[in-house]
Amino acid sequence: MKKVSFAEFGGPDVLRLIDAEEPHAGPGRIRIAVRAAGVNPVDWRIREGQKLGAHPTELLSGVGQDAAGVVDEVGEGVEGVEVGDHVFGEGSSTYAEFAVLSAWARTPEGLTFEEAAGYPSVVETALRIIREVGVQPGQTLLVSGASGGVGSAVLQIARDRGITVIGTAGAANQDYLRSLGALPTTYGEGWVERVRQLGRVDAALDLAGTGVIRELVELTGNPQKVITIADLGAPGLGVRFSGVPGSMPAALAVAADLISRGKLHIPVEKSYTLAEAAAAHIDSQAGHTRGRRVMVP
Repeated sequence: MKKVSFAEFGGPDVLRLIDAEEPHAGPGRIRIAVRAAGVNPVDWRIREGQKLGAHPTELLSGVGQDAAGVVDEVGEGVEGVEVGDHVFGEGSSTYAEFAVLSAWARTPEGLTFEEAAGYPSVVETALRIIREVGVQPGQTLLVSGASGGVGSAVLQIARDRGITVIGTAGAANQDYLRSLGALPTTYGEGWVERVRQLGRVDAALDLAGTGVIRELVELTGNPQKVITIADLGAPGLGVRFSGVPGSMPAALAVAADLISRGKLHIPVEKSYTLAEAAAAHIDSQAGHTRGRRVMVP
C-alpha cells in the first residue's frame, strides 16, 4: 500500500510517499480502507521533532491520526462494528491507503468521508480546552485564531452551551466567524482594545501560537484562565499548555450528537492527495485556514 512517512525530523521535504506493508487490526482495533485523513497541526509538529509528551515518535514514522473510511478488518474482542461499515476516528499513520483505528464511531448520516475525517482530533481538543479553561454558560470566551478546525469546533460547542465567544481571525474570515455565532474581530495592531470594546473576557484560548499570551492574560486578569495548544513557551508566563488528549470515544460520541442535531459543521477548505502531503503541511503551518484540510488517498 501507499503511505506517507519520514525517516528524519525536519521540514516538509522530509515527507516521502512509500510502498509499505499493510497494517492489520489487533485485539480491540479495527482497520479501515482510508477514504480521507485529517491534517492537523500536531502532524507537522511531530514531523519537526517538537517535544510533545503525548506523542513520542520513533523513526521511521508514519503521519496522521484522524481518518474516515470503510471497515475491512475487525480485531478480536471488538463488538458493534462490521466489515463494510462507514466510520470515523483516531489511529496512527492515517496518511495511507489502510490504517488501524483505536477509537471510532459510525459516520453521521449525510457526512462525506472528507468532512468526517476533519472532526476527531479537533472536537476532542475543543472539548478538552473548554473544560480545562473552566468557562461557564453565561460567560464570555475569547478565542485567538478562531477560524481553523479547533476554533470552528470551539465556537459551535460553546454556543451550544450558552457561552458567548469573541473570535479573532484575519479580515477575510470575519463573516465566517459571525456565521458560527461568534463576535468577530481582526488581529493585528489594536486588537486588544477591539476585544475590550466587544465585552468583558472571562477566559481565553490561544489556538494559533502567535505570541499573544501576555495580552490574553491581561484581558482575563488571570493566567489560570488562559489555555494554549500552540505556544510551547506559555508555561513560562504561568499559562497551561494543553497537549495530553482526553477520551477520544467520548469526543466522537459528542461530535456525532452535535452533527446529527445540526449544531456542528466544519467545512473542508482543501483536499490533498498523499503525494501532496508536504504541500498540506506547508499550508497548515501558514495558518489562515477556514475549517479543515484533509488528505484523500
